[in-house]
Amino acid sequence: MLGMRFCTPQAIQEPLNKQFAIFSNKHNWVMTWLYVMTFGSFIGYANAFPKLIDDVFLTDSKQMVNWFGYEVELVTVHYIWIGAFIGALIRPVGGWLADKFGGARVTQWDTWIMVASTILAGYIVSLAGESPTPEQYFIPFLLTFIVLFATTGIGNGSTFRMIPIIFSKEQAGPVLGWTSAIAAYGAYLIPKIFATQIKAGTPEYALYGFAIYYASCLAVNWWFYARKNAEVKC
Repeated sequence: MLGMRFCTPQAIQEPLNKQFAIFSNKHNWVMTWLYVMTFGSFIGYANAFPKLIDDVFLTDSKQMVNWFGYEVELVTVHYIWIGAFIGALIRPVGGWLADKFGGARVTQWDTWIMVASTILAGYIVSLAGESPTPEQYFIPFLLTFIVLFATTGIGNGSTFRMIPIIFSKEQAGPVLGWTSAIAAYGAYLIPKIFATQIKAGTPEYALYGFAIYYASCLAVNWWFYARKNAEVKC
């Protein structure tokens, strides 16, 4: 990036300077923080979900779960697609809600649900970890994570809609590119955090930590965009 900034020919430095101006705009950093919560969490959980199922709920080679009165074999591959599918499918709904009610408002309510569902998922994982039959907690865990995936999708749509309102036409594109690039690291960081905590025998701590981060996003979004006298209403 610094090479592009200082080593490019003079003729193209002016448009580059306009793009690099986003780094002196505090809202670029605020929206990066929020976009990591939504898009970063979505791709991170999609990657971490299979390992979480395997390490928390599978205690032998043929684990059975009670699926609403029916005994069904717990096979990870049968479930890992559900959350990512729902998160991707519901993303346009987040954009539609943002257009109708305002992106900051939708993001605020969505984040509340993310905090609650992440704490609940951590609690369920802790119960499973302490139980000799962890599979009995799999269905509540799965349903809670489906809600969590749905909220990452809705939040992704609403925060995406906020950016063109907060930034000028010149800066909106670079900001979208920057925030997406940083949020993409969630695909590495979230599985890495889960792997570390699973190895330590406390995977629920990872979820509680994410809940704390989401709570900070609540405060940031409210202060800059959602409160009555916010700097930018979007």
